[in-house]
Amino acid sequence: MTGGALARVQAALRDLPKEKTLLIALDGRCAAGKTTLASHLRREIGCSVIHMDDFFLRPHQRTEERLRQPGGNVDWERFREEVLLPWQKGTAFSYRPYDCHTQTLCEPVPVTPNPVTLVEGAYCCHPEFWDFYDLHIFLTISPKAQLQRIRDRNGAEGLAVFQNRWIPLEERYFEAFSIPQRCELCLDATTDEA
Repeated sequence: MTGGALARVQAALRDLPKEKTLLIALDGRCAAGKTTLASHLRREIGCSVIHMDDFFLRPHQRTEERLRQPGGNVDWERFREEVLLPWQKGTAFSYRPYDCHTQTLCEPVPVTPNPVTLVEGAYCCHPEFWDFYDLHIFLTISPKAQLQRIRDRNGAEGLAVFQNRWIPLEERYFEAFSIPQRCELCLDATTDEA
């Protein structure tokens, strides 16, 4: 990643009020560079980063009814209770990340309030959370580049899972709630090199 996307995000942050702590959402398509951009921002501005991947549904929550809802494969309730509401109070808190491989909740991750906290990952701009954020950022990528990045990262078998399951779920969520259109800052991994 070059500085193009990073510079645009830093410029947007400079325009936000300085007298309060800020909560930023970094949503977007898989393989668009959300985690990479979040890592750069952590290093450059010292923000806390919380990953939405830590809030996917546990097996007993994956009902047909829940998975039919756009963005329904995220545990909104736990994210709100363990992260958003404590963050609003401005004190240190912790949350228990969900490990998809072991299908268990892990040891608590402590979060210390910082001037900027970044929530990174698909579904973080869900309407259930929208009003908590001071800035909404969306990362996109061309379908061709997306598939190539997923293949490079996850192999051919992983690519098939993304094509058949994760990409359609994300696209349904983006479309249902007009996520790219509502975000104040949209970056393209191809042109902004996110």
